[in-house]
Amino acid sequence: MLSIPTAPLSPTSATWLRLRKHKFALLGGAYLLVMLLVVLITPYIAPYGFDQQDIVLGASSPSAHHWLGTDRLGRDLLTRILYGGRISLAVGFIATSVALVLGVFWGATSGYAGGRTDMLMMRFVDLLYAMPFPILVIVLMVYFGRSFILLFLAIGAVEWLTMARIVRGEILSLKHREFIDAAVGLGYSRGRILLRHLAPNTLGPIIVYATLTIPQVMLLEAFLSFLGLGIQAPMSSWGLLINDGVELMEECPWLLVFPSVALTTTLFALNFLGDGLRDALDPRTSKE
Repeated sequence: MLSIPTAPLSPTSATWLRLRKHKFALLGGAYLLVMLLVVLITPYIAPYGFDQQDIVLGASSPSAHHWLGTDRLGRDLLTRILYGGRISLAVGFIATSVALVLGVFWGATSGYAGGRTDMLMMRFVDLLYAMPFPILVIVLMVYFGRSFILLFLAIGAVEWLTMARIVRGEILSLKHREFIDAAVGLGYSRGRILLRHLAPNTLGPIIVYATLTIPQVMLLEAFLSFLGLGIQAPMSSWGLLINDGVELMEECPWLLVFPSVALTTTLFALNFLGDGLRDALDPRTSKE
């Protein structure tokens, strides 16, 4: 009995099937979706308001009224973690978007131009690589002033270098392929070839690296907040809450434990999702 041949899977369907086999990636993605939903609706579900002015001074341990306890000013820690999550995730996603725009533009232009232009552009990248990233961000923050928007731009401005190298490498491997030669033969402009034919074929590595950049950005924001150069009161972020918790870790350990758990679990989820997307988008890198 002849078997009926099945239609080949589309690239999207094949990628999804490979991703479904990566249980930790699915778990990480589900956790991130829940976390994003929670921080978006924080004003409606937080036990207390953002300002928390009607409070009694003094830190207290977790109780029925304050599930995660209160800080030294009597503010509900669960409320501060929820609002802090909005800031930390916003910094992670927006600064990563800034890094992607800069990195993709720089790397694609450098790789496709080639020659002296490519050499000069990548030497500039190497020069920036030689500078300590946190120090560069600190200099930018001190020189231009500390502000919420500048934090996005400053972190994004130092996280685009690796993305530029990745995109350049992909463009170099693609620009001599047959479909690019065909586009050149049809008389397409260099801009159209770059935007319509080369750039879309680098989306796989871009998506994977983006999921791995977000945790790096969140850690950098936490580091800056820990130094007092990041988010400023009355706003809060997980990094700022961890900094506050370190100062009272012996007397009030919950002030350090709960924000650290929130940050750590989110970073793990992002890394699991990034590993799963890497294996799904490029089966050659799969460990299986």
